Amino acid sequence: MPKDTNANGSIFGGVILSYIDQAGAIEARRHTGQKIVTVAMNKVEFKQPVYVGELVSFYTETLRVGRSSVTIKVSVVSDARRCDEIVRVPVTEAEITFVAIDDHGKPIPLATPMPGC
Repeated sequence: MPKDTNANGSIFGGVILSYIDQAGAIEARRHTGQKIVTVAMNKVEFKQPVYVGELVSFYTETLRVGRSSVTIKVSVVSDARRCDEIVRVPVTEAEITFVAIDDHGKPIPLATPMPGC
């Protein structure tokens, strides 16, 4: 069995969640140059499995910007082979909340983006 797969030949959900967290963090960092941490996976829905060899894409959208937090939606789509054609299949969707923190790990207000950024 290839690494990161289960006995069914699909990718472990935890592996997908790890990539979702990374994609969400990249989007959240666009709102601030500060340190951010994941504080909640508010919603996770596994719609379809991802199989070895499928091309997977992660799409992000900012849902809410608060005083110290940012909530990001991550949609995961797989290019899967079905009956000799490639189809785009929504496989996972998640909403994640990130919080800006100081050097002591305490929440702090989001920095104002620099003009022109």
